[in-house]
Amino acid sequence: MAGGARVTDSAVDIQGRHLKLSNLEKVLYPATGFTKQQVIDYYARIAPAMIPHLAGRALTRKRYPDGVDGEPFFEKNAPMHKPEWVKTAPIWSGHNRRTIHYVLADDLATLVWLANLAALELHPSLALAKDITCPTEMVFDLDPGAPANIVQCCQVGLWLREIFEHFGLQSFPKTSGSKGLQIYVPLNTPTTYDATKLFSHALAQLLEHDHRDLVLSEMSKQARTGKVFVDWSQNDEHKTTVAVYSLRAREHPTVSTPVKWEEVERAFKKKDAGLLVFEAPQVVARVGKMGDLFEPVLELKQRLPDLKRVVAEEPERIEIAAQAEDDPRPRAVRKKSARKGPLRKKPGKV
Repeated sequence: MAGGARVTDSAVDIQGRHLKLSNLEKVLYPATGFTKQQVIDYYARIAPAMIPHLAGRALTRKRYPDGVDGEPFFEKNAPMHKPEWVKTAPIWSGHNRRTIHYVLADDLATLVWLANLAALELHPSLALAKDITCPTEMVFDLDPGAPANIVQCCQVGLWLREIFEHFGLQSFPKTSGSKGLQIYVPLNTPTTYDATKLFSHALAQLLEHDHRDLVLSEMSKQARTGKVFVDWSQNDEHKTTVAVYSLRAREHPTVSTPVKWEEVERAFKKKDAGLLVFEAPQVVARVGKMGDLFEPVLELKQRLPDLKRVVAEEPERIEIAAQAEDDPRPRAVRKKSARKGPLRKKPGKV
């Protein structure tokens, strides 16, 4: 096992913490024979890149004790049998009318302990537990309806990137590890879920207005066929999005993997969904070669623009951005043209 851990039979010592591991040969991914030991090994190897994105965040776990073909269950409260060194954060749940003690996966030992519980999927809060009402990031979950797939999500993601760039915001894509693509906008400045939800909903509606043949801004199973649902509603204190580097409970041990925008562009150009599918061993190798592509999400400070001001003073700014990918000129030329002068504002506005 990686990460400075020493294994003896079913016991492991990790940075001074002692753990008993169980059923290491149990197959959790029957189609590929991927075992619990391989799950634990993956999380141990990816820990240096993953833990910074989990540290200090209330963590919801999706556990698969009988493997991906078995019945899973979500777990929010820390289990009674947790080791005493596992950190937790007490957070009041108005919906449940009680305090929930969430696990904080702040170290390697905790991550391995969770893997041993068959917590294949890890879903952290968008906010730190110490300030649970202040999201540090905004997310757009692009979910395709068959026969659409991640290729169509790439198109929508590129439209979103153009909008963000016109606002002076950087964004970072990752695969969901399942069918879709997720776009993160790091904030790391004071904000609220009301602000991020309002902003993300407005952009989803804008994309739907300009691209009705491909984009949906509201969940509608009847209308999903061949379209991409831009799920803005994830920007909520009571919801979570799968963590970067988390395994997914698919037929193969795929991973929610950070990717470069160039990779998104290439997959869209080649119409090849397979270019954005990564399994556990590939992801470990990618991080070894590329480092953590999501590292800027941890520290980059950005502020959302005042949506009311944008709508009132610069209605064309969003419109131009939303349609930018339809412009046949190279992207660099479009960006240069956009900088030539201020966008026209409505008469009477200052």
